[in-house]
Amino acid sequence: MWSNINVLFLITVFYAVQAENNAKILNDRASLVLFMSEIFDDPKNTLKSWNSSDIHVCNWSGVKCDLNRYEVVELDLSQNSLHGTVSPALSSLSSLEILDLSGNFFEGRIPTEIGSLFRLKQLSLSSNFLEGTIPSELGSLHQLVYLDLGSNRFTGEIPMSIFCNGSSSLEYIDLSNNSLSGEIPLKNNQCDLRELKFLLLWSNQLVGEVPQALSNSSKLEWIDLESNFLSGYLPSHIVSKMPHLQFLYLSYNNFSSHNGNDLKPFFASLVNSSNLQELDLAGNNLYGELPSIIGSLSTNLVQINLDQNSIYGPIPREISNLFNLTLLNLSRNLLNGSIPSELCLLRKLERLYLSNNSLSGHIPLEFGNVPHLGLLDLSRNQLSGSIPDSFAKLPQLRRLLLYENQLSGTIPPSLGQCVNLEILDVSHNRISGTIPSKVAGLSSLKLYLNLSSNHLQGPIPLELSKMDMVLAIDLSSNNLSSTIPSQIGSCIALESLNLSDNFFEGALPASIGNLPYLKELDVSFNQLIGEIPQSLQVSSTLKELNFSYNKFSGNITNTGSFSSLTIESFLGNHGICGSIQGMRKCQKTKKHNLLMAILLSLVITPIFCIVGYPLLLRKKFRKQLSGFNPKGIQDEEGRKEIKYPRISHRELVEATGGFSISSLIGSGTFGQVYKGVLKDNTRIAVKVLYSTAREISGSFIRECQVLKRTRHRNLIRIITTCSRPDFKALVLPLMQNGSLENHLYPSHGLENGLDLVQLVNICSDVAEGMAYLHHHSPVKVVHCDLKPSNILLDADMTALVTDFGIARLLKDADESVSVYDSASFDSTDGLLCGSIGYIAPEYGMGKRASPQGDVYSFGILLLEIVTGKRPTDELFRQGSSLHEWVKNNYLSKIEPIVEEALVKYSPAQTPIPPYQINIWRDVIMELIELGLICTQYNPSIRPTMLDVAHDINGLKQYLASNSSTLLIEKVLTN
Repeated sequence: MWSNINVLFLITVFYAVQAENNAKILNDRASLVLFMSEIFDDPKNTLKSWNSSDIHVCNWSGVKCDLNRYEVVELDLSQNSLHGTVSPALSSLSSLEILDLSGNFFEGRIPTEIGSLFRLKQLSLSSNFLEGTIPSELGSLHQLVYLDLGSNRFTGEIPMSIFCNGSSSLEYIDLSNNSLSGEIPLKNNQCDLRELKFLLLWSNQLVGEVPQALSNSSKLEWIDLESNFLSGYLPSHIVSKMPHLQFLYLSYNNFSSHNGNDLKPFFASLVNSSNLQELDLAGNNLYGELPSIIGSLSTNLVQINLDQNSIYGPIPREISNLFNLTLLNLSRNLLNGSIPSELCLLRKLERLYLSNNSLSGHIPLEFGNVPHLGLLDLSRNQLSGSIPDSFAKLPQLRRLLLYENQLSGTIPPSLGQCVNLEILDVSHNRISGTIPSKVAGLSSLKLYLNLSSNHLQGPIPLELSKMDMVLAIDLSSNNLSSTIPSQIGSCIALESLNLSDNFFEGALPASIGNLPYLKELDVSFNQLIGEIPQSLQVSSTLKELNFSYNKFSGNITNTGSFSSLTIESFLGNHGICGSIQGMRKCQKTKKHNLLMAILLSLVITPIFCIVGYPLLLRKKFRKQLSGFNPKGIQDEEGRKEIKYPRISHRELVEATGGFSISSLIGSGTFGQVYKGVLKDNTRIAVKVLYSTAREISGSFIRECQVLKRTRHRNLIRIITTCSRPDFKALVLPLMQNGSLENHLYPSHGLENGLDLVQLVNICSDVAEGMAYLHHHSPVKVVHCDLKPSNILLDADMTALVTDFGIARLLKDADESVSVYDSASFDSTDGLLCGSIGYIAPEYGMGKRASPQGDVYSFGILLLEIVTGKRPTDELFRQGSSLHEWVKNNYLSKIEPIVEEALVKYSPAQTPIPPYQINIWRDVIMELIELGLICTQYNPSIRPTMLDVAHDINGLKQYLASNSSTLLIEKVLTN
């Protein structure tokens, strides 16, 4: 009997508990439904599952439950582009531990009711449009560990309750990028944030001093207070108690040195921070000499920014102790003395800024021993002597800025060996001699060449025509002479050309007016003669022109690009006349001149009919017999240059075996690709476009435009085209090693043959090619379909980006333009912007193609390579994505992914040697992190392809140099 009673009791308890659990679930469900009712736009259909009648909300997207308690413990709807307000109904989720609504478009205020979620450990509302003040009720969340309200529109003061709530659990506080005012609310010892590791308050309107109570937070690793109005002495007594500090950003405030001009106490306070990596004090009111104790800081330091202060005296030689520095910025100070040669002991240095000081003496020859130096800015000092030949030893040098000094001597021809140089500016010095032809032929220059305001003489070297990617050339205020070479017309990317104040003579070449992007032209103060070329007047891009003080003649009309010019652009040319206001009017042609012209025409015409016409027929007949000029050279008779060899449709049929199935090597949206061999044994790939595709004409023309206008070692080159009304094809070189996809996913059970070194090299090649398209191509290009099958590998395993069938040619090359404002001037808006899985999320919202979209596709490519999973994998068809899967595994489960990649990409499937494994693991982790950064949902915070290319190039060098160093050590120890 008693056993029956016990069973009955247990059943009763079970049903009671079940009823209670159902009640909790129903309560949580009701709260979530109310929350959903405040959301008016869900472009990703994230909340689609919330409309289900399923009572178990634990199956809803973004919702996680504690199945033991039947309660919602996590709501993560980050990066979903949700529009609406944050409902107070969320406060009924009493067991909630994680609330993440970051990366959306929520508006309005934070509900004060959120403060009643006492179990909350993580609250992230960053990157929204929330406004108003931060509720003081958030200070009641005593279990809160992570608080991120950054990048919103909050105003008012920071509630003291957040910092001083009697709780020491907070480890992460981010209130950055708002409009918060007042002081940092830490009063004396009333506040206890002993667990705090990250404090991010940058870009607000905070005032006052850094509170002394912050010194209690001895575990701090990251402090970012930059871009506020904070004042007082640099917080020496505070940071001296932070041995774990890694990142300290105090730039762009009103901090001052101790006693007005003593920097030593602050740098001394950082000596015990042995993990310090970055120090930023730029844009403050710092005075005094840079103390030698700076050389005693952590050798882990990689970046120091002290620019835009009033630091004076010499550069301490002890800085050379910081051997891991990659960036040192001391520009815009009052530094004097010479540049210490010890700086050149910083062998990892990549960027050195010393501009806008009073440095004197010679440029150290030892700079040639800094192998990774990519940017050197010594401009606006008082440096003398010659430009060192040793710069030629810097393979990574991209930007060399030496302008506004007192340098003399000649331009060393060895600078022509700097094959990666993008900017060269030695203007406003005392440099003499001629422009070396090797320097003029630097085809790597992508931004500008400035040799102005020197004492250069002689002609412009014809090699200047090789600069087909440079945007601006300034050779003004020199003693250059002879004629202006017409070959300048080959600098097709040129936007600004200044040749003023020299001794140029002869006619102004008409080819300059044909430059497709030229906006500014100044040839004033020379000895140019003849008429101003008509090509300049009909140019659709020219905005600013100056022809003054030459010997030009002829009639000038106020039409075309001249319509906005005034007489100031033509002063000092006594032979010109025309309709520009203030210009001398041209005299009308006299009647007898007209009669003379008529008589001459009556005489010349019969002579031409008798003599000239037969000659013309003979010339035409000879041309028909001679065929085309295979060298593509324009001869003295003026034949038009032929850029591509002519290959007929019949030759293509023969080369591909009649476009047989056995020759088919790939197919895509608009056509198929066949391999073939021409009669001269040239191996080709023929991309034949479907004749039934609606977009065939646009796709064909678009791909031809891109391939014709771009030139880069990592972009596929075109051999020729074949176009008939019923047949259109591109003829390309055949890549011996196929596509990257063939290697990532080999067929017939073959193993992947690529190792990590090859993959990093391939990624670097692709990044360089894409960076060229986005930033340096004469026509800015968005690829729109970057994926493994569109990356080909030549015989040396060099990667080439191909398939520009849906590429966009951008109007605006300004990278500051938002992705939401970028426009394309090809009529391709109706085309899908890429392949499923690689398409940037903003394209799904109707946004136009942009470089940021390509960055996203490249990030997916990186994650695909590392994980070995396609973005279209079955794993990601339940509302997730490759990015989200990697991100979710990043903190806790990333090690198995790394280990799998280590095995998969080991050389020839053999185990990686112990002396190499840590290096390879680091590189794989870096690729994962870079992939995650590139695939961030918000396009405005993705890096540019220039940044990506630079990062991967660094990985490539790290992998090569460290691997070889460790191998040598291993051999020596054996």
